[in-house]
Amino acid sequence: MKKEYLREASDIVKDFLIYMQNVQEKSKTTLNVYYVDLRMFFKFMKKRRGLVGAEVDLKDIGIKDIDINFIKTIDFEDIKSFMTFCMEERGNRAAARSKKCSVLNTFFNYLTKKVHLLKENPAENIDFPKKAKVLPKYLTLEQSIALLKSVDGEYKERDYCILTLFLNCGMRLSELVGINMNDIMENNMLRIFGKGRKERIVYLNEACNHALQEYLKVRPENAEDKNALFISKRNKRISKETVQFMVYKYIDKIGLGEQGYSVHKLRHTAATLMYQHGNVDIRVLKDVLGHEHLDTTEIYTHLSSKQVQNAINANPLANLI
Repeated sequence: MKKEYLREASDIVKDFLIYMQNVQEKSKTTLNVYYVDLRMFFKFMKKRRGLVGAEVDLKDIGIKDIDINFIKTIDFEDIKSFMTFCMEERGNRAAARSKKCSVLNTFFNYLTKKVHLLKENPAENIDFPKKAKVLPKYLTLEQSIALLKSVDGEYKERDYCILTLFLNCGMRLSELVGINMNDIMENNMLRIFGKGRKERIVYLNEACNHALQEYLKVRPENAEDKNALFISKRNKRISKETVQFMVYKYIDKIGLGEQGYSVHKLRHTAATLMYQHGNVDIRVLKDVLGHEHLDTTEIYTHLSSKQVQNAINANPLANLI
């Protein structure tokens, strides 16, 4: 956990973050979202309660003094006012406001059901803003092949293996960099740990197996981290940043550098290729991707529907009215 959390947050917020880190095993990224959203909420509440002057800027308001007595005064109307503030004053879109609703609900649920400091969760019945469905961006089959063929250089075996795993298995960036040597299992299986350290098994196809074996032939034997599968040029476990830079490099090499593709888009690509070209059942795809809820995976069925719509619109008779 970042030191500024411990230095700037109140004891009750720190206890929550520690619980989410140690018990719920949330990632550093998730903890940061929790902290930033709670900090904004309590800054807003202190101003709403008149504890600071109207002229005081939000960035100058501290939350170290927030305690359970203050929190007990918060009700449903306060939550609604905060959501209105986020929309009208901060310009937060539905997705950002929905995330804030989720954070507040999680925090108050912790105080209510885990440590029993509150009798009721004031955020429990808040309506989450409806997020517009945005179809994920992905590489076509031809672009995916071009990306793999573009790999070269000193670390070509490693880079090729990483891209192959992304495009075939649909794993997250954090899952890939966290792979250890002992996660390579018999019978073409690979153990990875997803969100909340949830373990799942990925089955490696022929392309993945071949790429992995080629990389293992050249993997540094003097690596500082003996457990890490993928090693950086400094002989340490490869970092997320290094993988991101590498992916951007090859994306740019095939002429797609200015089109918004990223590491996460390779996960979308794998899912889309499996669903559209492999006729993979949506429930099976959910397990492959490590999604907790099926509705998260269903975005790929919308992709297919969009393609059907585009095909109909492409009919030369489409504009004959």
